[in-house]
Amino acid sequence: MELTLIQKIAIYALPVIFAITLHEAAHGYAALKFGDRTALMQGRISINPLRHIDLVGTLLVPAITILLGGILFGWAKPVPVNFGNLKRPKQDMFWVAAAGPAANLVMALFWAGMIKLSLSMPGNSYAHPLALMGMAGISINAVLAVLNLIPIPPLDGGRIAVSLLPHRQAWQLSKVEPYGMFILLGLLATGLLGVIIGPLSQGVEQVMLHLLNIL
Repeated sequence: MELTLIQKIAIYALPVIFAITLHEAAHGYAALKFGDRTALMQGRISINPLRHIDLVGTLLVPAITILLGGILFGWAKPVPVNFGNLKRPKQDMFWVAAAGPAANLVMALFWAGMIKLSLSMPGNSYAHPLALMGMAGISINAVLAVLNLIPIPPLDGGRIAVSLLPHRQAWQLSKVEPYGMFILLGLLATGLLGVIIGPLSQGVEQVMLHLLNIL
């Protein structure tokens, strides 16, 4: 059955908002653990979406991509991290960057649990909507986890690569950061972004479903 516009919004709203905002909160929490209090002082270590929502990146752009049937794309207000405050800036950058995609994987598993819950209550009027929301949640978080692990600064994958590479190569890669978003938009516009992350995100979805014996 084809979903109406209102039904799509109802099903995707919570998964999209929390996928993007908890991703950012996780960066702030990891930064705090490794010595940087910048996000804490600005009130950004919070699960309150209002502290992270960017009207264009968190609401408008994801809504357009979902309605058009394209690859999910969106962002929240970046959590401020002063890498110079970290105890070991280069090494700790790895954990701060990895915290965002890790949060998405945890959320994908949570939404798989919601599907499992829906299957345990056949005939319940909430079962089908919950299953649809669970599938949306897995898909959204899988895409965001894989997307953010692309090794292009300022994406998390780029920061992870900078933290792992020798200093000279890390410095060279870090110089890409001012152009990273333009590269990403170019990949999106040409359709290459979907080619790159589509199979990987689908693989993550399958793993989450298998972990809870849903398939």
